[in-house]
This record gives sequence, structure tokens and C-alpha cells, in this order.
Amino acid sequence: MRPHHSCQVLIAVHNGINICRIRGPHAIPMPKTTRILLADDHAMILAALRMMIQRIEGVEVVAEAHNGRDAVARARELRPDLVIMDISMSELNGIEAAALIKAESPETRVLILSSHASEDYVRRAIRAGVDGYLLKGSPPEELAIAIRAAAEGNSYLSPSISRLVMAGMARAGVASESQLDALTGRQREILQMIAEGKSTKEIAFGLEVSVKTVETHRAAIMDRLDIHDVAGLVVFAVRNGLIDMDDDARRRSGGA
Repeated sequence: MRPHHSCQVLIAVHNGINICRIRGPHAIPMPKTTRILLADDHAMILAALRMMIQRIEGVEVVAEAHNGRDAVARARELRPDLVIMDISMSELNGIEAAALIKAESPETRVLILSSHASEDYVRRAIRAGVDGYLLKGSPPEELAIAIRAAAEGNSYLSPSISRLVMAGMARAGVASESQLDALTGRQREILQMIAEGKSTKEIAFGLEVSVKTVETHRAAIMDRLDIHDVAGLVVFAVRNGLIDMDDDARRRSGGA
């Protein structure tokens, strides 16, 4: 008769596959360590996310980034296997950052972890090339499933996000393009920074371009959107999800 061995599952077993840390003689680790970069501008969320991920077998958090531009730089430097990133971040939002990361390193997987569940955010994220979209507040086992899917070269959408995508596809007709699609990636970056209250000189310094270049882009943005004042640009950026006013207010007040 075979001896009995204890085996403790700390997070979850999905479809018969061990995806999390399993203690005991039958533990089956992931075949390789998945190197992960985390990006979120809330320190408490980063800390909680790191703690959850450290419980998953075969993964390693190699770095953290605190805004979109920092995430692009760290991804360029470290070439992680997976970037787990929020959308609402200062300087460069997660969707634009994801597009840049995928353009520079197509083999790097990108998983969006966001509180935004609107169809527009999801559509823009998918168009940017992300490999998964997970809602904040999802249980730890769902995060583990999404990480395993990314590690195996697959994609993952939260169930509610999947339903949203399917509903959008099922609607008759072709949805009209967002006005954001009329702007280039660089113009969207500059629009976000304008909406965050940065001056022309600050934008030029952050993007390492001349003041004249920023002014040229701003004029082109106003022309394409038919908006001719900064207040109008701010309203447009908020309505189209480039910035989150609540998150921006918390950043300005120094809150988490």
C-alpha cells in the first residue's frame, strides 16, 4: 500500500493543473521562472500585489515602476517575461505604456490590472497589444491563473471582461473610432501630460524634446480634436480615459 503524503495547496488548482505554490512531495513547479515587472503609482497596491505574487510558484518580481514612463524604461532595461500594469498612472497611462513596451519587446507579455471595466478601456488595451486584462479586486487565484496563462504564451481576460468584449462584438454594425484614434501615440502622451497640468517646459524635459516640438504637437492636437483651449483638452482627456480625476487628485495631495 502506498504511503500517504500530505500536500497543501495555498492558492488554487485550475483545471487540474497546479498553478500556485504547493507544499509536499507532489509539488510541481512551473518549468521556468517567470520574471515580472510591476507598475502602479499606488505604493500600497504594489506592496499587496508583490505579496500575492510571491506566493505563486515559479515567479519572481524583478522590479517595480511607479508611472508609465518608468515602466517603459524598466522594461527596456530588464526585458521581463511579464509586465503587470495599472492603466491610470501619471506621465504615461498604462495603455500607451503597453503599446511602447510591445513595440520595443514583442516577446514581453503585458497584463493590465485595472479597476476600469468599461468597453472603451478594454478595446484600447487590446488594440495596444496587451496579453490580458484583469480587474482589481479579483481573487488571488485568478491572478495566478492569468500569470500562468501569460507564462505559457496565452492570453487571459477576466470573465466579466470577456462578457463585455463578446457583447461589443455581438452588437450590430461597426463601432465608430474614438477621437483618440485620430492622434498619434506621441500626441496622446502629450495630451495626457497637458491634462495633468504640466507646463510646456516640463513636458519637453520629460520627453527629451524641444519646447518648440511640444508646441507643434499641442497645436496639432487642438486642430485634430477641434478643441482650442487647455480646459477643453483636460475635459476631453478625462472623458476619454487618458487620466482619472480621482487618481490625479490623490497624487496631487500626496495620498496613496
